[in-house]
Amino acid sequence: MSEQSVATYLEANRDRHLEELLEFLRIPSVSTDPKHREDVHRCAQWVADHLSGIGLEGVEIHQTGGHPIVYAEHCKAGDDAPTILIYGHYDVQPPEPLEEWISPPFEPRIADGKIFARGATDDKGQVFCHFKGLEAQLAVHGALPVNVKLLIEGEEEVGSDHLEPWIEAHAELLKCDAVVISDSSMFAPGLPSITYSLRGLMYCEVTVRGPGHDLHSGLYGGAVPNPINILSKLIAGLHDDEGRVTVEGFYDRVRELEAEECEAFASLPTSDEAFLKEVGAPATHGEAGYTTLERRWARPTLDCNGIWGGFTGEGAKTVIPSKAHAKISCRLVPDQDPHEVEAMLERHLKAHAPPSVEVIFKPHHGARPTIAERDNPTVRAALRALSRSWGTEAVFIRGGGSIPVVEGFERLLGVSSVLIGLGLNDDRLHSPNEKFDLENFFHGIETSAFLFEELA
Repeated sequence: MSEQSVATYLEANRDRHLEELLEFLRIPSVSTDPKHREDVHRCAQWVADHLSGIGLEGVEIHQTGGHPIVYAEHCKAGDDAPTILIYGHYDVQPPEPLEEWISPPFEPRIADGKIFARGATDDKGQVFCHFKGLEAQLAVHGALPVNVKLLIEGEEEVGSDHLEPWIEAHAELLKCDAVVISDSSMFAPGLPSITYSLRGLMYCEVTVRGPGHDLHSGLYGGAVPNPINILSKLIAGLHDDEGRVTVEGFYDRVRELEAEECEAFASLPTSDEAFLKEVGAPATHGEAGYTTLERRWARPTLDCNGIWGGFTGEGAKTVIPSKAHAKISCRLVPDQDPHEVEAMLERHLKAHAPPSVEVIFKPHHGARPTIAERDNPTVRAALRALSRSWGTEAVFIRGGGSIPVVEGFERLLGVSSVLIGLGLNDDRLHSPNEKFDLENFFHGIETSAFLFEELA
């Protein structure tokens, strides 16, 4: 294979590839908004047509109980060649608040070497890099050195409710050796990265119920339980003075970091000063005895994400509320189980609440943490592809967030995923003025084209 021939093809087609991405971004495929349902379906058709146009086969739009899944493949490399499944999503977050955008969110704008649009990096821009990497290999060689399948869904931003049943029903169709996902970030500009571990998630809602209805604080205050006061005390008691979670059994399954991982984290170009500038906080905070990166990537957390109750409007209203509510989430690390942590937290809150109130615990959703072997052949191939494209050695990082489908692929297909992040942490995912650096876009396409060779 001539590396220069692929590079020459990509260089000659840069303008067209960029214009095609802009066309993709103009489709307002907001999966959570019913008024965009037809746009979501139109986007699925656009993806299917594009994949057919670059030479993929078996392109089908699969209807679900929600939004469509697009499947395609090119499996002519033979039984001895590895089979890779590329996963991504074409749906996007709502663009609101619209007044904070520097340009309309579905009218892509290029400025300062960046593309500004909803979906630019999450995930249209990143998955499109793989479309173009496949195109380059097929255009230059007329074939692929490995077997490739693609699963592009339209419900990632609304929880992928119909994805797992579809994967389970199509397990034979999706049979592969590994999954490649680009829906995350590099560690820093110019520093290509492989994310080998993700934290899991447990999310719940807690209600503390006291009196049967709101009461006048002058007539009843001091003689009845105040749910807000009690809930606040319960939440405050979920951590000790060292920043450790006090829920009984919370740390029992936590897998500690290996010394090699700690050394790798410490070698990355970062500092607490830069982190504080990024987040706008006066000082770091968290579990004692761990660095900021270790806290963000490899330690479990428990956070109150929202709290409300009583009167919160303008002016004054002196009431003791009948109820108080909180949203609580835990980020989990290998080998924690979200269902176990959920049960632990419920027991803890009910055990520590006074008998004057009732604690109502409502589970929401969760995801298991994941971790891949760093010497996995697919992971190593991805490292080589990134290093070839960027001209610098790629690094291993962990991710603090969750991508539930990664655990789903492990459980349903028995394969691990390689996370090749092509975005940046400051790309404003889910916020106004989402962006994708043009440098990352073009390097992402090249990385994808090289990846198929390295996998072979």
